[in-house]
Amino acid sequence: MSVGEVPRRPPHVFRHVALFLATFLTTTAAGAMYVHGDDRMIPIADGLSYSVPLLLILVCHELGHYFVARAHGVDASLPYFIPLPPWLGLGTMGAVIGMRDVTADRKKLIDIGAAGPLAGIIVAIPVILYGLAKSKVTLVAGDGLQEGNSLLYALLKHAVKGEWLPQGRRDVALHPTAWAGWAGLLVTMINLLPVGQLDGGHIATAYFGNRYNRVARALHRALPLMAMGVFAWVMHVVRGEAGARWDWHLGAYIAGNAALFWMVWYVLLSILGRVSGAGLEHPAVDDQPLPGSRRALFWLVLIVFAMIFMPVPLRIALGAGVTAGVTP
Repeated sequence: MSVGEVPRRPPHVFRHVALFLATFLTTTAAGAMYVHGDDRMIPIADGLSYSVPLLLILVCHELGHYFVARAHGVDASLPYFIPLPPWLGLGTMGAVIGMRDVTADRKKLIDIGAAGPLAGIIVAIPVILYGLAKSKVTLVAGDGLQEGNSLLYALLKHAVKGEWLPQGRRDVALHPTAWAGWAGLLVTMINLLPVGQLDGGHIATAYFGNRYNRVARALHRALPLMAMGVFAWVMHVVRGEAGARWDWHLGAYIAGNAALFWMVWYVLLSILGRVSGAGLEHPAVDDQPLPGSRRALFWLVLIVFAMIFMPVPLRIALGAGVTAGVTP
């Protein structure tokens, strides 16, 4: 992720290192909790099989932005990693770089915006393949989190396990490294949302020009509608899974948790817009047409986004042990 309009200031290496170490700690603790299957973080070293590959994906993503920005003469900062308390999810909200002088050159902008997601996805794919090879196919456990599927993720599971999953109540019980790779796909998907100054916003603005700001605002306003659609879909799916055990309150609880993801990002993007002082408006770009190579780059990134997009990123699994509103 790259964020524009950052005031000029000298680099603070200590701040970058401190945030990276804090994120290493929170992701390792999140990984340990995942391995232990409860809230225990000790021994914390058990989480390294999750934190190391996840941070590798994030580092490659941000350095992709950084090195391409520097190659284009754009004043970019080192990555700022964002730690997150481990009990709130993945242990991180990713990382950002600051571009102190947001370039108006559309060719440079699309290069910088695309470099991060493409670098991250190149690392995430082998991480997922390795992790899936160490994962077992089993019955989905009730009350656990079921990760969202995308076209790419489904293809990778089929390539390793030889079947389309999930299938009924059977799915892959993810090894921590596979969970890290999936988290890398999720972070990349979020970054490629074509809104504001996310990577997707940079790329779309570079391709379509300044008129794209109106589309970005409309897409942001559509996120609550996306949440409503996810709620309705997950309610439908859970009702089919529950059969005679269907309970409206249980379905609403699961569907509400699934829909919350899109509402959270609606609010976060609003906050980021206010903090940047530009709202969801992308800084103006020039009106020079993009060369054919950069137009092809746009379509490559669009294909990647379509392949990793997950309408329902996470939901609570309705396992075989869950009864009508009661969990054992």
